[in-house]
Amino acid sequence: MERKRQISPTHVAFLLLFFLFPSLNNCRVPPRQLQASSSPPVLMAQSPTDSQMVTEVQHNHFDKDLIIFVSLSVLAVIAIALSAIIAWISCRKHHKDSTLKGLSLTPVFSKLSSLKIVHKKEVVEMIDYSLLDSATNHFSEDNILGEGGFGCVYKASFNEGSLAAVKKLDGGGMEYERMFDNELNFFGRIRHPNIVSLLGYCIHGESRFFVYEFLPNGSLESLLHGSSHGSSLTWHLRMKIALDTARGLEYLHETCNPPVIHRDLKSSNILLDAEFNAKISDFGLAISDCNQNKASVKLSGTLGYVAPEYVLDGKLTEKSDVYAFGVVLLELLLGRKPVEKMSPTQNQSIVTWAMPQLTDRSKLPSIVDPMIRDTMDLKHLYQVAAVAVLCVQPEASYRPLITDVLHSLIPLVPVELGGTLKFSEPSPHQN
Repeated sequence: MERKRQISPTHVAFLLLFFLFPSLNNCRVPPRQLQASSSPPVLMAQSPTDSQMVTEVQHNHFDKDLIIFVSLSVLAVIAIALSAIIAWISCRKHHKDSTLKGLSLTPVFSKLSSLKIVHKKEVVEMIDYSLLDSATNHFSEDNILGEGGFGCVYKASFNEGSLAAVKKLDGGGMEYERMFDNELNFFGRIRHPNIVSLLGYCIHGESRFFVYEFLPNGSLESLLHGSSHGSSLTWHLRMKIALDTARGLEYLHETCNPPVIHRDLKSSNILLDAEFNAKISDFGLAISDCNQNKASVKLSGTLGYVAPEYVLDGKLTEKSDVYAFGVVLLELLLGRKPVEKMSPTQNQSIVTWAMPQLTDRSKLPSIVDPMIRDTMDLKHLYQVAAVAVLCVQPEASYRPLITDVLHSLIPLVPVELGGTLKFSEPSPHQN
């Protein structure tokens, strides 16, 4: 294809001057032309009046030249200033566009030269279905990373070995459309290191897809309750995960305007990257003050994580997320699922089982997850148990703000893991 020739702002400015002020092209005063004559020149005496007229004419020519020179100089300065402003605005706009693109396409997608992307809104991109189909090997079962109540998550491998996680929403109808639009809306304005990054989305017929950054360590649920039973998660790594999750929630509750209530915080929605940095995912049920009345929101969530006042009275506040965080903290502490079957017809929640023992210092060390038992400072263990007890209080007003929880956890996490704890001797985790 033939490249289009670019015209700089300076060229535009001078072209405008050329067409707007054509008289400037002929601004020079033509020199006097001497008439040739065969006869010798005749010297004539000039009268005082003639001499004065010549002087005035010369003076007028000088004034005209000076005015034209000054005008040209001023116009040139204005043209240069205008071109500089236009260039600055263009440069800034280009930088802003580049920044937005850099936010929306993380390093995973920056390597994908064959991506077919169409801009949707702000920083969320639409991705071609054929690319997702190929990257997931036609959504093969071998590429399933996990399953949730609304669909499966697939591992996608793109060009040059770049990876992503593709979530396919199963089903249809208004409920799925609402969840899809809701998550797309929230991810369009949420950016935080402890919130999973949405790389793009896809609409193909009745199917809906989300493309997230790939986090190799999967979900906290799979690490705690899967085949490894949390063996890869040391005490300090668990505290780091709790701290990262609290930071993500604080961003939603305190920084976002209006505040965002996640409404479905749980261990399966906390994902871990290669360095065990925790990131909150799945905003399909999230709400904010700007778009709906929280008191009239349809009851949704996951059994074991839903706050009592929400179940009983439909009351929903930021403290509902704090309750769910307390349940996750108990999972990290005790290694137990949020709800466990006692019999075919009876379930027991981790909160009901643990509460009487969490406040008893003599019993607490014996109920800690065997994978981390006796590997922590008991004083730190009591502090974490106290935070968990406060978070799962039945009365919402007794629960702390997530900011208070965050400040309680920071001193318990080593400096190299994002906290402020320093060791005078090797920690159990390092041993």
